[in-house]
Parts: sequence; C-alpha cells; structure tokens
Amino acid sequence: MSIVVKNVTKLYGEQKALDDVSFSVNPGEIVGFLGPNGAGKSTMMKIITSFIPSNMGETHVCDLDVSKVPLKTKMRIGYLAEQNPLYYDMYVREYLGFIAGVFKIKNTAERIDELIEMVGLTVEQNKKIGQLSKGYKQRVGLAQALIHDPEVLILDEPTTGLDPNQLEEIRGLIKKIGSSKTVMLSTHIMQEVEAICDRVIIINKGKIVANEKASDLSTLLSSKNAIQIEFEKAIDEKALRNIAGVQSAEKQVGNNYLVQVNSEIDIRNQLFQFAIAQGTTVLTLKKEELKLEDIFKQLTT
Repeated sequence: MSIVVKNVTKLYGEQKALDDVSFSVNPGEIVGFLGPNGAGKSTMMKIITSFIPSNMGETHVCDLDVSKVPLKTKMRIGYLAEQNPLYYDMYVREYLGFIAGVFKIKNTAERIDELIEMVGLTVEQNKKIGQLSKGYKQRVGLAQALIHDPEVLILDEPTTGLDPNQLEEIRGLIKKIGSSKTVMLSTHIMQEVEAICDRVIIINKGKIVANEKASDLSTLLSSKNAIQIEFEKAIDEKALRNIAGVQSAEKQVGNNYLVQVNSEIDIRNQLFQFAIAQGTTVLTLKKEELKLEDIFKQLTT
C-alpha cells in the first residue's frame, strides 16, 4: 500500500479533529478525499506528510512510519498545500532550482526543463511567480511537488479559484500524473472527483463515513430511489402512494410526480398497470440518478 492510516486520532485541546480514522490508498490510485469545512481533511493530509504528529494511531507511506522517519517519508511524497506557498519575487526557473537544491537533485536543469513541459509552463517560464495568473501559480506548485519524482502526491484543494478553462487543464494534468503515481486529492468540487478519481473517501466530524468507488456510493444510503413519471391525465394521488414499493409521491408541474421507491422492488410494471386502471397513459418514466453531490450532502448532514 502507498498510504496506510490506522486508528489515527488528532486532538486540538479537547476537540477531536480526527477520531479513530483508518483507510489505505493503493499504488497508482487517484483517491478523492472529501468533507465539509472543519471535517479534518487538511489535518489528515498534514499528518500523512509529517507536518504535524497524530496523538494516537499509525500512518505509513510506502511502508515508512511517518512519525519515526519523517525526512525519508517526505522524500517519497509530493505535497501541494491549500495555500500554495510560493516565493513571488523569484522567477519560475529560479524557484524550481531552489526546490531541486533542497532535494539534492542531480541534473537540475534537465529536470526543470522536463517539469516545465509536463505542467505547461513553457510560455511563462521566464516570468516572476508573482506575475503569473492563479492557474499558472498552481502549475508551479504542482511542478515543485513533482520535482523529486515522488511515489505519492498529496494535493489539498489544488483547483481552488481557477476559471473553467484552468480547471479542465489542471484536472487533465492530475489525471495524467495519476497514471504513474498514487494521488490523494482533497476538494470541494464534486465534478472534479467524478472526472478524475478512482475512489472516494468522505470524512465528517473527524470520522470516515464513506470509502467506496464513486459508482458504489449510493449503496451506502437509504433504500430510496427516485422515479420521475408523467401521466397524460390527472390521477388519484392517494392510490399512487398506496402502490406496493412506493414510499412517497410528490406532485410537481402538471401531471408529473417524483416517486420515491424501495430499491429492492421494480415497480415499473405496477405503475403502467396503475395508469391503465386510472384511464390514462404514461408519457415519461425515468429513474432519477443520484449525484455525488446529493450523496455527499446525505452523508455529511
């Protein structure tokens, strides 16, 4: 495993920022780490990257205990913090050369050339960092996180404040990087997770409430699924709600109804038979897909 977290608890005074947290991340996997503000995301990432210690539990990165060999651990990790810590008065190449020196990288010039091309900084490479747009600053942050060719990449809100074009470019870059490295990504943007992540871990109030493939998350929720149905004519709403398997039926515009049903029962045939009995026909019938944003809300509220 690239990352293994076992029973980690972190206290700030009497407040538990993390409460007995356990999970693992496989090599070559892109994992979205989600949670509302104050849920413990950044705290967990700082523990994984050896910036702060946990009060209890163990954290291993590439089989190294982060509390016992923090420097060796950091050599295996590339970290982009939420507040991207850049030196605005330094030029792009100058800054990357400085970071390369910290990691004692050989063939510095060649490595910087490689990274500048990889993250799309070629046009801006001769500018001071302070002159760059937010999107290009994030690219510099990614370049410094990758400079020492780490096995694990930790990204804390890497696309905050980017415009739609920059978002698409940075997501594509993270997806490309994830083909050869383990990536753990913290974000509030659900579309980002759906677009690039293999698995989703959701944390709420310091506890893990979900750890699944995105496509499997809905199985963690209640047995309710929704069907959108439109009848040609008005129907008896009470009779609709009395159909076996129907848990609720909410009238919307015209003769449209949002019907909550038990996921274990296929009631499509009953709905068609119901329409015949009511002297009408079904104009539309479709299952309402549960979005990741809806799942997130249900698991964290």
